[in-house]
Amino acid sequence: MNHIEQLNHVLRFVKNTFVGKDAIIDLLGIALVAKENAFLLGPPGTAKSAIIRSLANCIEGGKNFEYLLTRFTEPNEIFGPFDIRKLKEGDLVTNTEGMLPEASVVFLDEIFNANSAILNSLLMALNEKVFRRGKETKPLPTLMFVGASNQLPEDEALNALLDRFLLRIQCHYVAPDLLDAVLTAGWKLENKTTVQRPFISPQSIQELQNEAKTVDLSPIRQDFIQLIHHLRNAGIKVSDRRAVKLQNLLAASALISGRKAAILSDLWVVKYIWDTEEQVEVLAGIVDALIEKETHPQAHPQAHFNQIPNPEKLLAEVLDLNQKWQNEGLSFEEKNLIKDQLRHLQTRCNWVQDQAHKTHIQNKIEDLWKSMLQTL
Repeated sequence: MNHIEQLNHVLRFVKNTFVGKDAIIDLLGIALVAKENAFLLGPPGTAKSAIIRSLANCIEGGKNFEYLLTRFTEPNEIFGPFDIRKLKEGDLVTNTEGMLPEASVVFLDEIFNANSAILNSLLMALNEKVFRRGKETKPLPTLMFVGASNQLPEDEALNALLDRFLLRIQCHYVAPDLLDAVLTAGWKLENKTTVQRPFISPQSIQELQNEAKTVDLSPIRQDFIQLIHHLRNAGIKVSDRRAVKLQNLLAASALISGRKAAILSDLWVVKYIWDTEEQVEVLAGIVDALIEKETHPQAHPQAHFNQIPNPEKLLAEVLDLNQKWQNEGLSFEEKNLIKDQLRHLQTRCNWVQDQAHKTHIQNKIEDLWKSMLQTL
């Protein structure tokens, strides 16, 4: 089994453990190969920590570091305490054993609680993969940093921290129709049901990171340039530095898909560079419109996931819910499930591009809501 197959085996294992989180897990795989940082935004209970922990545990022999930041977190808690023996000799040397500077995968929860005491060292670690404290300077073996938070930063000083995470990923509760599968998988996880866990070594990941640098991006470079111009014109800030780093994500998408050259659909990763939640739909609309005609058999599986929905399929789902609602024997729980599914379809409807189709579906959804109100 080659390194790509090993990684994809690991990603499939994590997906099977966390139902409905495929996009998040695939994006973490992209970040890992691209050697870029990823940020997860979502409410408590959306499995952010558990997903990272499961992925990190599949890195054989890798030292992983996980920490929940508070406003009072001190440098010692993240980077390690000063070595007492060296301190007695007058040297300020940090004992980094088991701490961030020795970790393969670093997960920092509630990242925006970072205070001024750790901020500068943290920014350097995220940006340059270097640990610096006083006279100490050492390169970090970190394969990937992942940060998480329940909300975006309001403090201007913390925007620099968000900027260090190239990929931004929303974590939502799963769709209502997946809840049964989630409960089943969650029960196995809670009861620690024995499952053979696949592994990949840090060295294999480093080789993939090096191999990604050899991917040919020239087939889509002009499309990428046009996309950057389009995003800038739409008010989405894409600095030259950010545009250069985005190429690492494009290369990672190609490599994970088993290709040595990028294709148009690899631009799907650009949907995840938003600065605000309001930009999510704007980015998705622009990128999906560009890649929707891609038919390459080796396109990344996430390239068309959550893409512009098929209006006919969406309408069929609304009509199916309407038919289910007409059943007089529905229980209270079944009615609530149908309502949840209808809310999900209502959100999906906002992504339909053709205005006539969108209006028609919205009218059908509105009619069903009225029918529900009349039966209360």
